[in-house]
Amino acid sequence: MAVRDLALVGTGLIGASVGLAARAAGVRRVLGWDLDPRARETALESGAVHGSCERLEEALAGAELAVVAVPVAVLAEQVSRTLQASAETCTVTDVGSIKGLVCERVIDRERFIGGHPIAGSEARGAEHASAELFRGATWFLTPVAETRPERYRRVMGFVSAIGAVPVAVEPRAHDRLVALISHLPHALANLLLNHAGAILVDGHEPLNVAGGSLRDMTRVAGANARIWVDIFMENAEELQAALGEHRRRVEELESALAQRDAGYLARWIGEAAAKRRTLLETAYPDAGALFRLEVHVPDRPGVFAGITQALAIEGINIEDLEVHHVSPERGGTLGILVTGEESAQQASDLLEAQGYSVITGPAFPEG
Repeated sequence: MAVRDLALVGTGLIGASVGLAARAAGVRRVLGWDLDPRARETALESGAVHGSCERLEEALAGAELAVVAVPVAVLAEQVSRTLQASAETCTVTDVGSIKGLVCERVIDRERFIGGHPIAGSEARGAEHASAELFRGATWFLTPVAETRPERYRRVMGFVSAIGAVPVAVEPRAHDRLVALISHLPHALANLLLNHAGAILVDGHEPLNVAGGSLRDMTRVAGANARIWVDIFMENAEELQAALGEHRRRVEELESALAQRDAGYLARWIGEAAAKRRTLLETAYPDAGALFRLEVHVPDRPGVFAGITQALAIEGINIEDLEVHHVSPERGGTLGILVTGEESAQQASDLLEAQGYSVITGPAFPEG
């Protein structure tokens, strides 16, 4: 393990998860500091840290690596404070979702390497932390020209040791990437839901009759405003650029509809299908071997537990699952992903024998 003594500056969900993962990877001492005494106490109770410190300097004493995990609005200030309060031997990194501004504002560019794990949870606080949060996740690192190679290797080794995949990227390029893959989807989810909820169609309220499509498209809408207002504002320039490109593409679609251009629409949908498959293959490396079971389920306690237990008894591994609830009267659909056609057929036969209606097919069909 490249790091023996670790300091956590901020012990919320991400900071505490870093602590748990670090301890699992063999870091001998993890000390934590947080402005909120309750966060410090929760991190200690959860086992994320060996010790909780009231003063930042105490947490940094003897640390080889400090991980700053605070909100983006105060990130640059806290990174600077951490660099000032730590010894020359301490390398400093962070987990903020925006990198350009912090990398530009930090004076000690030799000791600081920006970082951003593409991992998280809709939950908040150290009580929800997990040592597995970063397992297999991309962890962006943003070294600059002044970065000392040995410090970069230390951070990269630490990130690898806790299960993430380090990826080097230029700070501003990072911000363009996350504007497109994270910030734009959040913005559009809010726009779409507010749009659908603001109008009546011949007396009907769209949200009252919406199906799975709107729910799927707006899952991230309404995310924590305390976090997302800061993210939108800190990365406003790149998000504006992404919205501008999106607007151009919307106008192309509008033009195709106005011209009744079926060829354009067919190519457009086909292109999206191919790119979605690429996206899914990133999450599921053997996507072609996956089969999906659509199981109609009633709305009553214990149904999901009974299904998953039945499959487990037969040795059928569930790769992923999702729930689409329709109503208390009609129940909903449980989508189950399993590997291999034989396992899919076995699972389907088992569930149909228990009285469920099941539709089975390739999870990601060609074309």
